[in-house]
Amino acid sequence: MKMITVYHGGTEPVKHPLCKLGRVHLDFGQGFYLTDIRRQAEAWAAITAGRRNMKPMLNIYLLDRETILKEARCKIFKAYDIEWLEFIVASRQGHNVAEKYDYIEGGIADDRVIDTVNLYMAGLMDVNTALTRLSMHSPNNQICILNQDIADKHLTYYGTEQL
Repeated sequence: MKMITVYHGGTEPVKHPLCKLGRVHLDFGQGFYLTDIRRQAEAWAAITAGRRNMKPMLNIYLLDRETILKEARCKIFKAYDIEWLEFIVASRQGHNVAEKYDYIEGGIADDRVIDTVNLYMAGLMDVNTALTRLSMHSPNNQICILNQDIADKHLTYYGTEQL
């Protein structure tokens, strides 16, 4: 079993993540969001802390990704492509396209690409233009665990650092 280190940025320690506490219309649906990119989680912690006027914290976990990919219902997006774009748009429009998955991984609709997504959603940009613009960016990585059983069995709390 090969464990990978993953991070969750926020304002408090999260020793026992709950998958159904997150907002509903996020990129990959309602779940517990992580990343394997430390600086990305640190940036999210800083943003969240700024909004809440609190101190940023970085929660660190070990994830048994290998077992999850073998045993769970998973969706992995490898690029900012048409499948990713349509999934993000559907999620943000309130459709529960994530309901058939336990684990979703792929690029985040962050500051680098959100304008393109929003213009496409508003009908102000056609799909080919949107995909061309998205192709200029390498996806970063977000992980969403949607199934509490998966989180309980395959995500181990390692500690929290105040940033």
